[in-house]
Amino acid sequence: MGTNRIANGEWAVDKPKVVLGVSGGIAAYKACELLRRLTESGHDVRVVPTGSALQFVGAATWSALSGHPVSTEVWSDVHEVPHVRIGQQADLVVVAPATADMLAKAAHGLADDLLTNTLLTARCPVVFAPAMHTEMWEHPATQENVATLRRRGAVVIEPAVGRLTGVDTGKGRLPEPGEIYEVCRHVLQRHSLARGTAEADLSGRHVVVSAGGTREPLDPVRYLGNRSSGKQGYALARTAAARGARVTLIAANAQLPDPAGVDVVHVGTAVQLREAVLKAAPEADAVVMAAAVADFRPATYAAGKIKKKDGQEPEPIALVRNPDILAEIAADRAREDQVIVGFAAETDDVLANGRAKLERKGCDLLVVNEVGERKTFGAEENEAVVLGADGSETQVPHGPKEALADTLWDLVVPRLG
Repeated sequence: MGTNRIANGEWAVDKPKVVLGVSGGIAAYKACELLRRLTESGHDVRVVPTGSALQFVGAATWSALSGHPVSTEVWSDVHEVPHVRIGQQADLVVVAPATADMLAKAAHGLADDLLTNTLLTARCPVVFAPAMHTEMWEHPATQENVATLRRRGAVVIEPAVGRLTGVDTGKGRLPEPGEIYEVCRHVLQRHSLARGTAEADLSGRHVVVSAGGTREPLDPVRYLGNRSSGKQGYALARTAAARGARVTLIAANAQLPDPAGVDVVHVGTAVQLREAVLKAAPEADAVVMAAAVADFRPATYAAGKIKKKDGQEPEPIALVRNPDILAEIAADRAREDQVIVGFAAETDDVLANGRAKLERKGCDLLVVNEVGERKTFGAEENEAVVLGADGSETQVPHGPKEALADTLWDLVVPRLG
């Protein structure tokens, strides 16, 4: 495989053009899976590794998987000016993994190899997927570099928490390639639909999203719950991250993979969800309560499994009210310009009940949808009406839950202070 020619041949005219930058971290091997997902879904991908990245994955691998020659140098094929052309022609640049060194170079505009030159010439969306040790990620210099890149409109997704190199565990792990791919797909889609004008309009913002359904235990085996899968809340978290936000996702019993670039807090009951929301909400610009929170919980918890007794009817189960989290955070906002969004799952008189709930809860926006055994819960698609405290009413037609999520963020952004 030739490693000295990067600009040989043209980009495919009928495919989105993606530059996959790979910097020198042990997580470079995971970028092979990201590259596979991008190419198999119809993207034309050119890999631009750093010299250090080639210590982990060789140029022959990148060439074979992408179908393009690979180089790290600006001096290869100088007549075709690759250090300018690649960035100019790309529809998306994604750097995965992005090391602390790469984030620093990008933030300060350094251009000492082909990847950093490409970042300077790119006029398309740029996504960074950081991966490093926890101490490096948390260092003030790295955090300042990340803030600078986000301020300029780049999407810097939060690293995952988990096993790092050696025995170390903490925040700094590269998110799973499938989740990074979803961020890239969404960024490309928004950029395409907006004809190149889409921005990371939630950059610099912190949003809190709840998802899933709470479970209220009766005994060690049984619980009161609902049919919520968490898919709509996870779509809200993913789209917010792709639009540049720092996202805290509070997930109640959702059996879904953690979205890339999202801090996930797992909870079980309504009381636990309340505690997590009240902890995260004070620093949030927006709080979206998409979780299906149980209105009631058993008044008592049986320490042992409740047994069936022959010839006897079961004892009635006494219920008590759960806290009204949405009304609580709407009434006691961290600041006046904080945006609070609620969800109303209704089975009849949908809009009438939704309007009454909007007034009762005191939130800024309320997403109202009809639910049932075969409607909304667990499905990949949704339809809703978004009611605003200002009297607005936005219809969201039947379609992917991601589309509803984007529509909701479109309504939230202009309401942010």
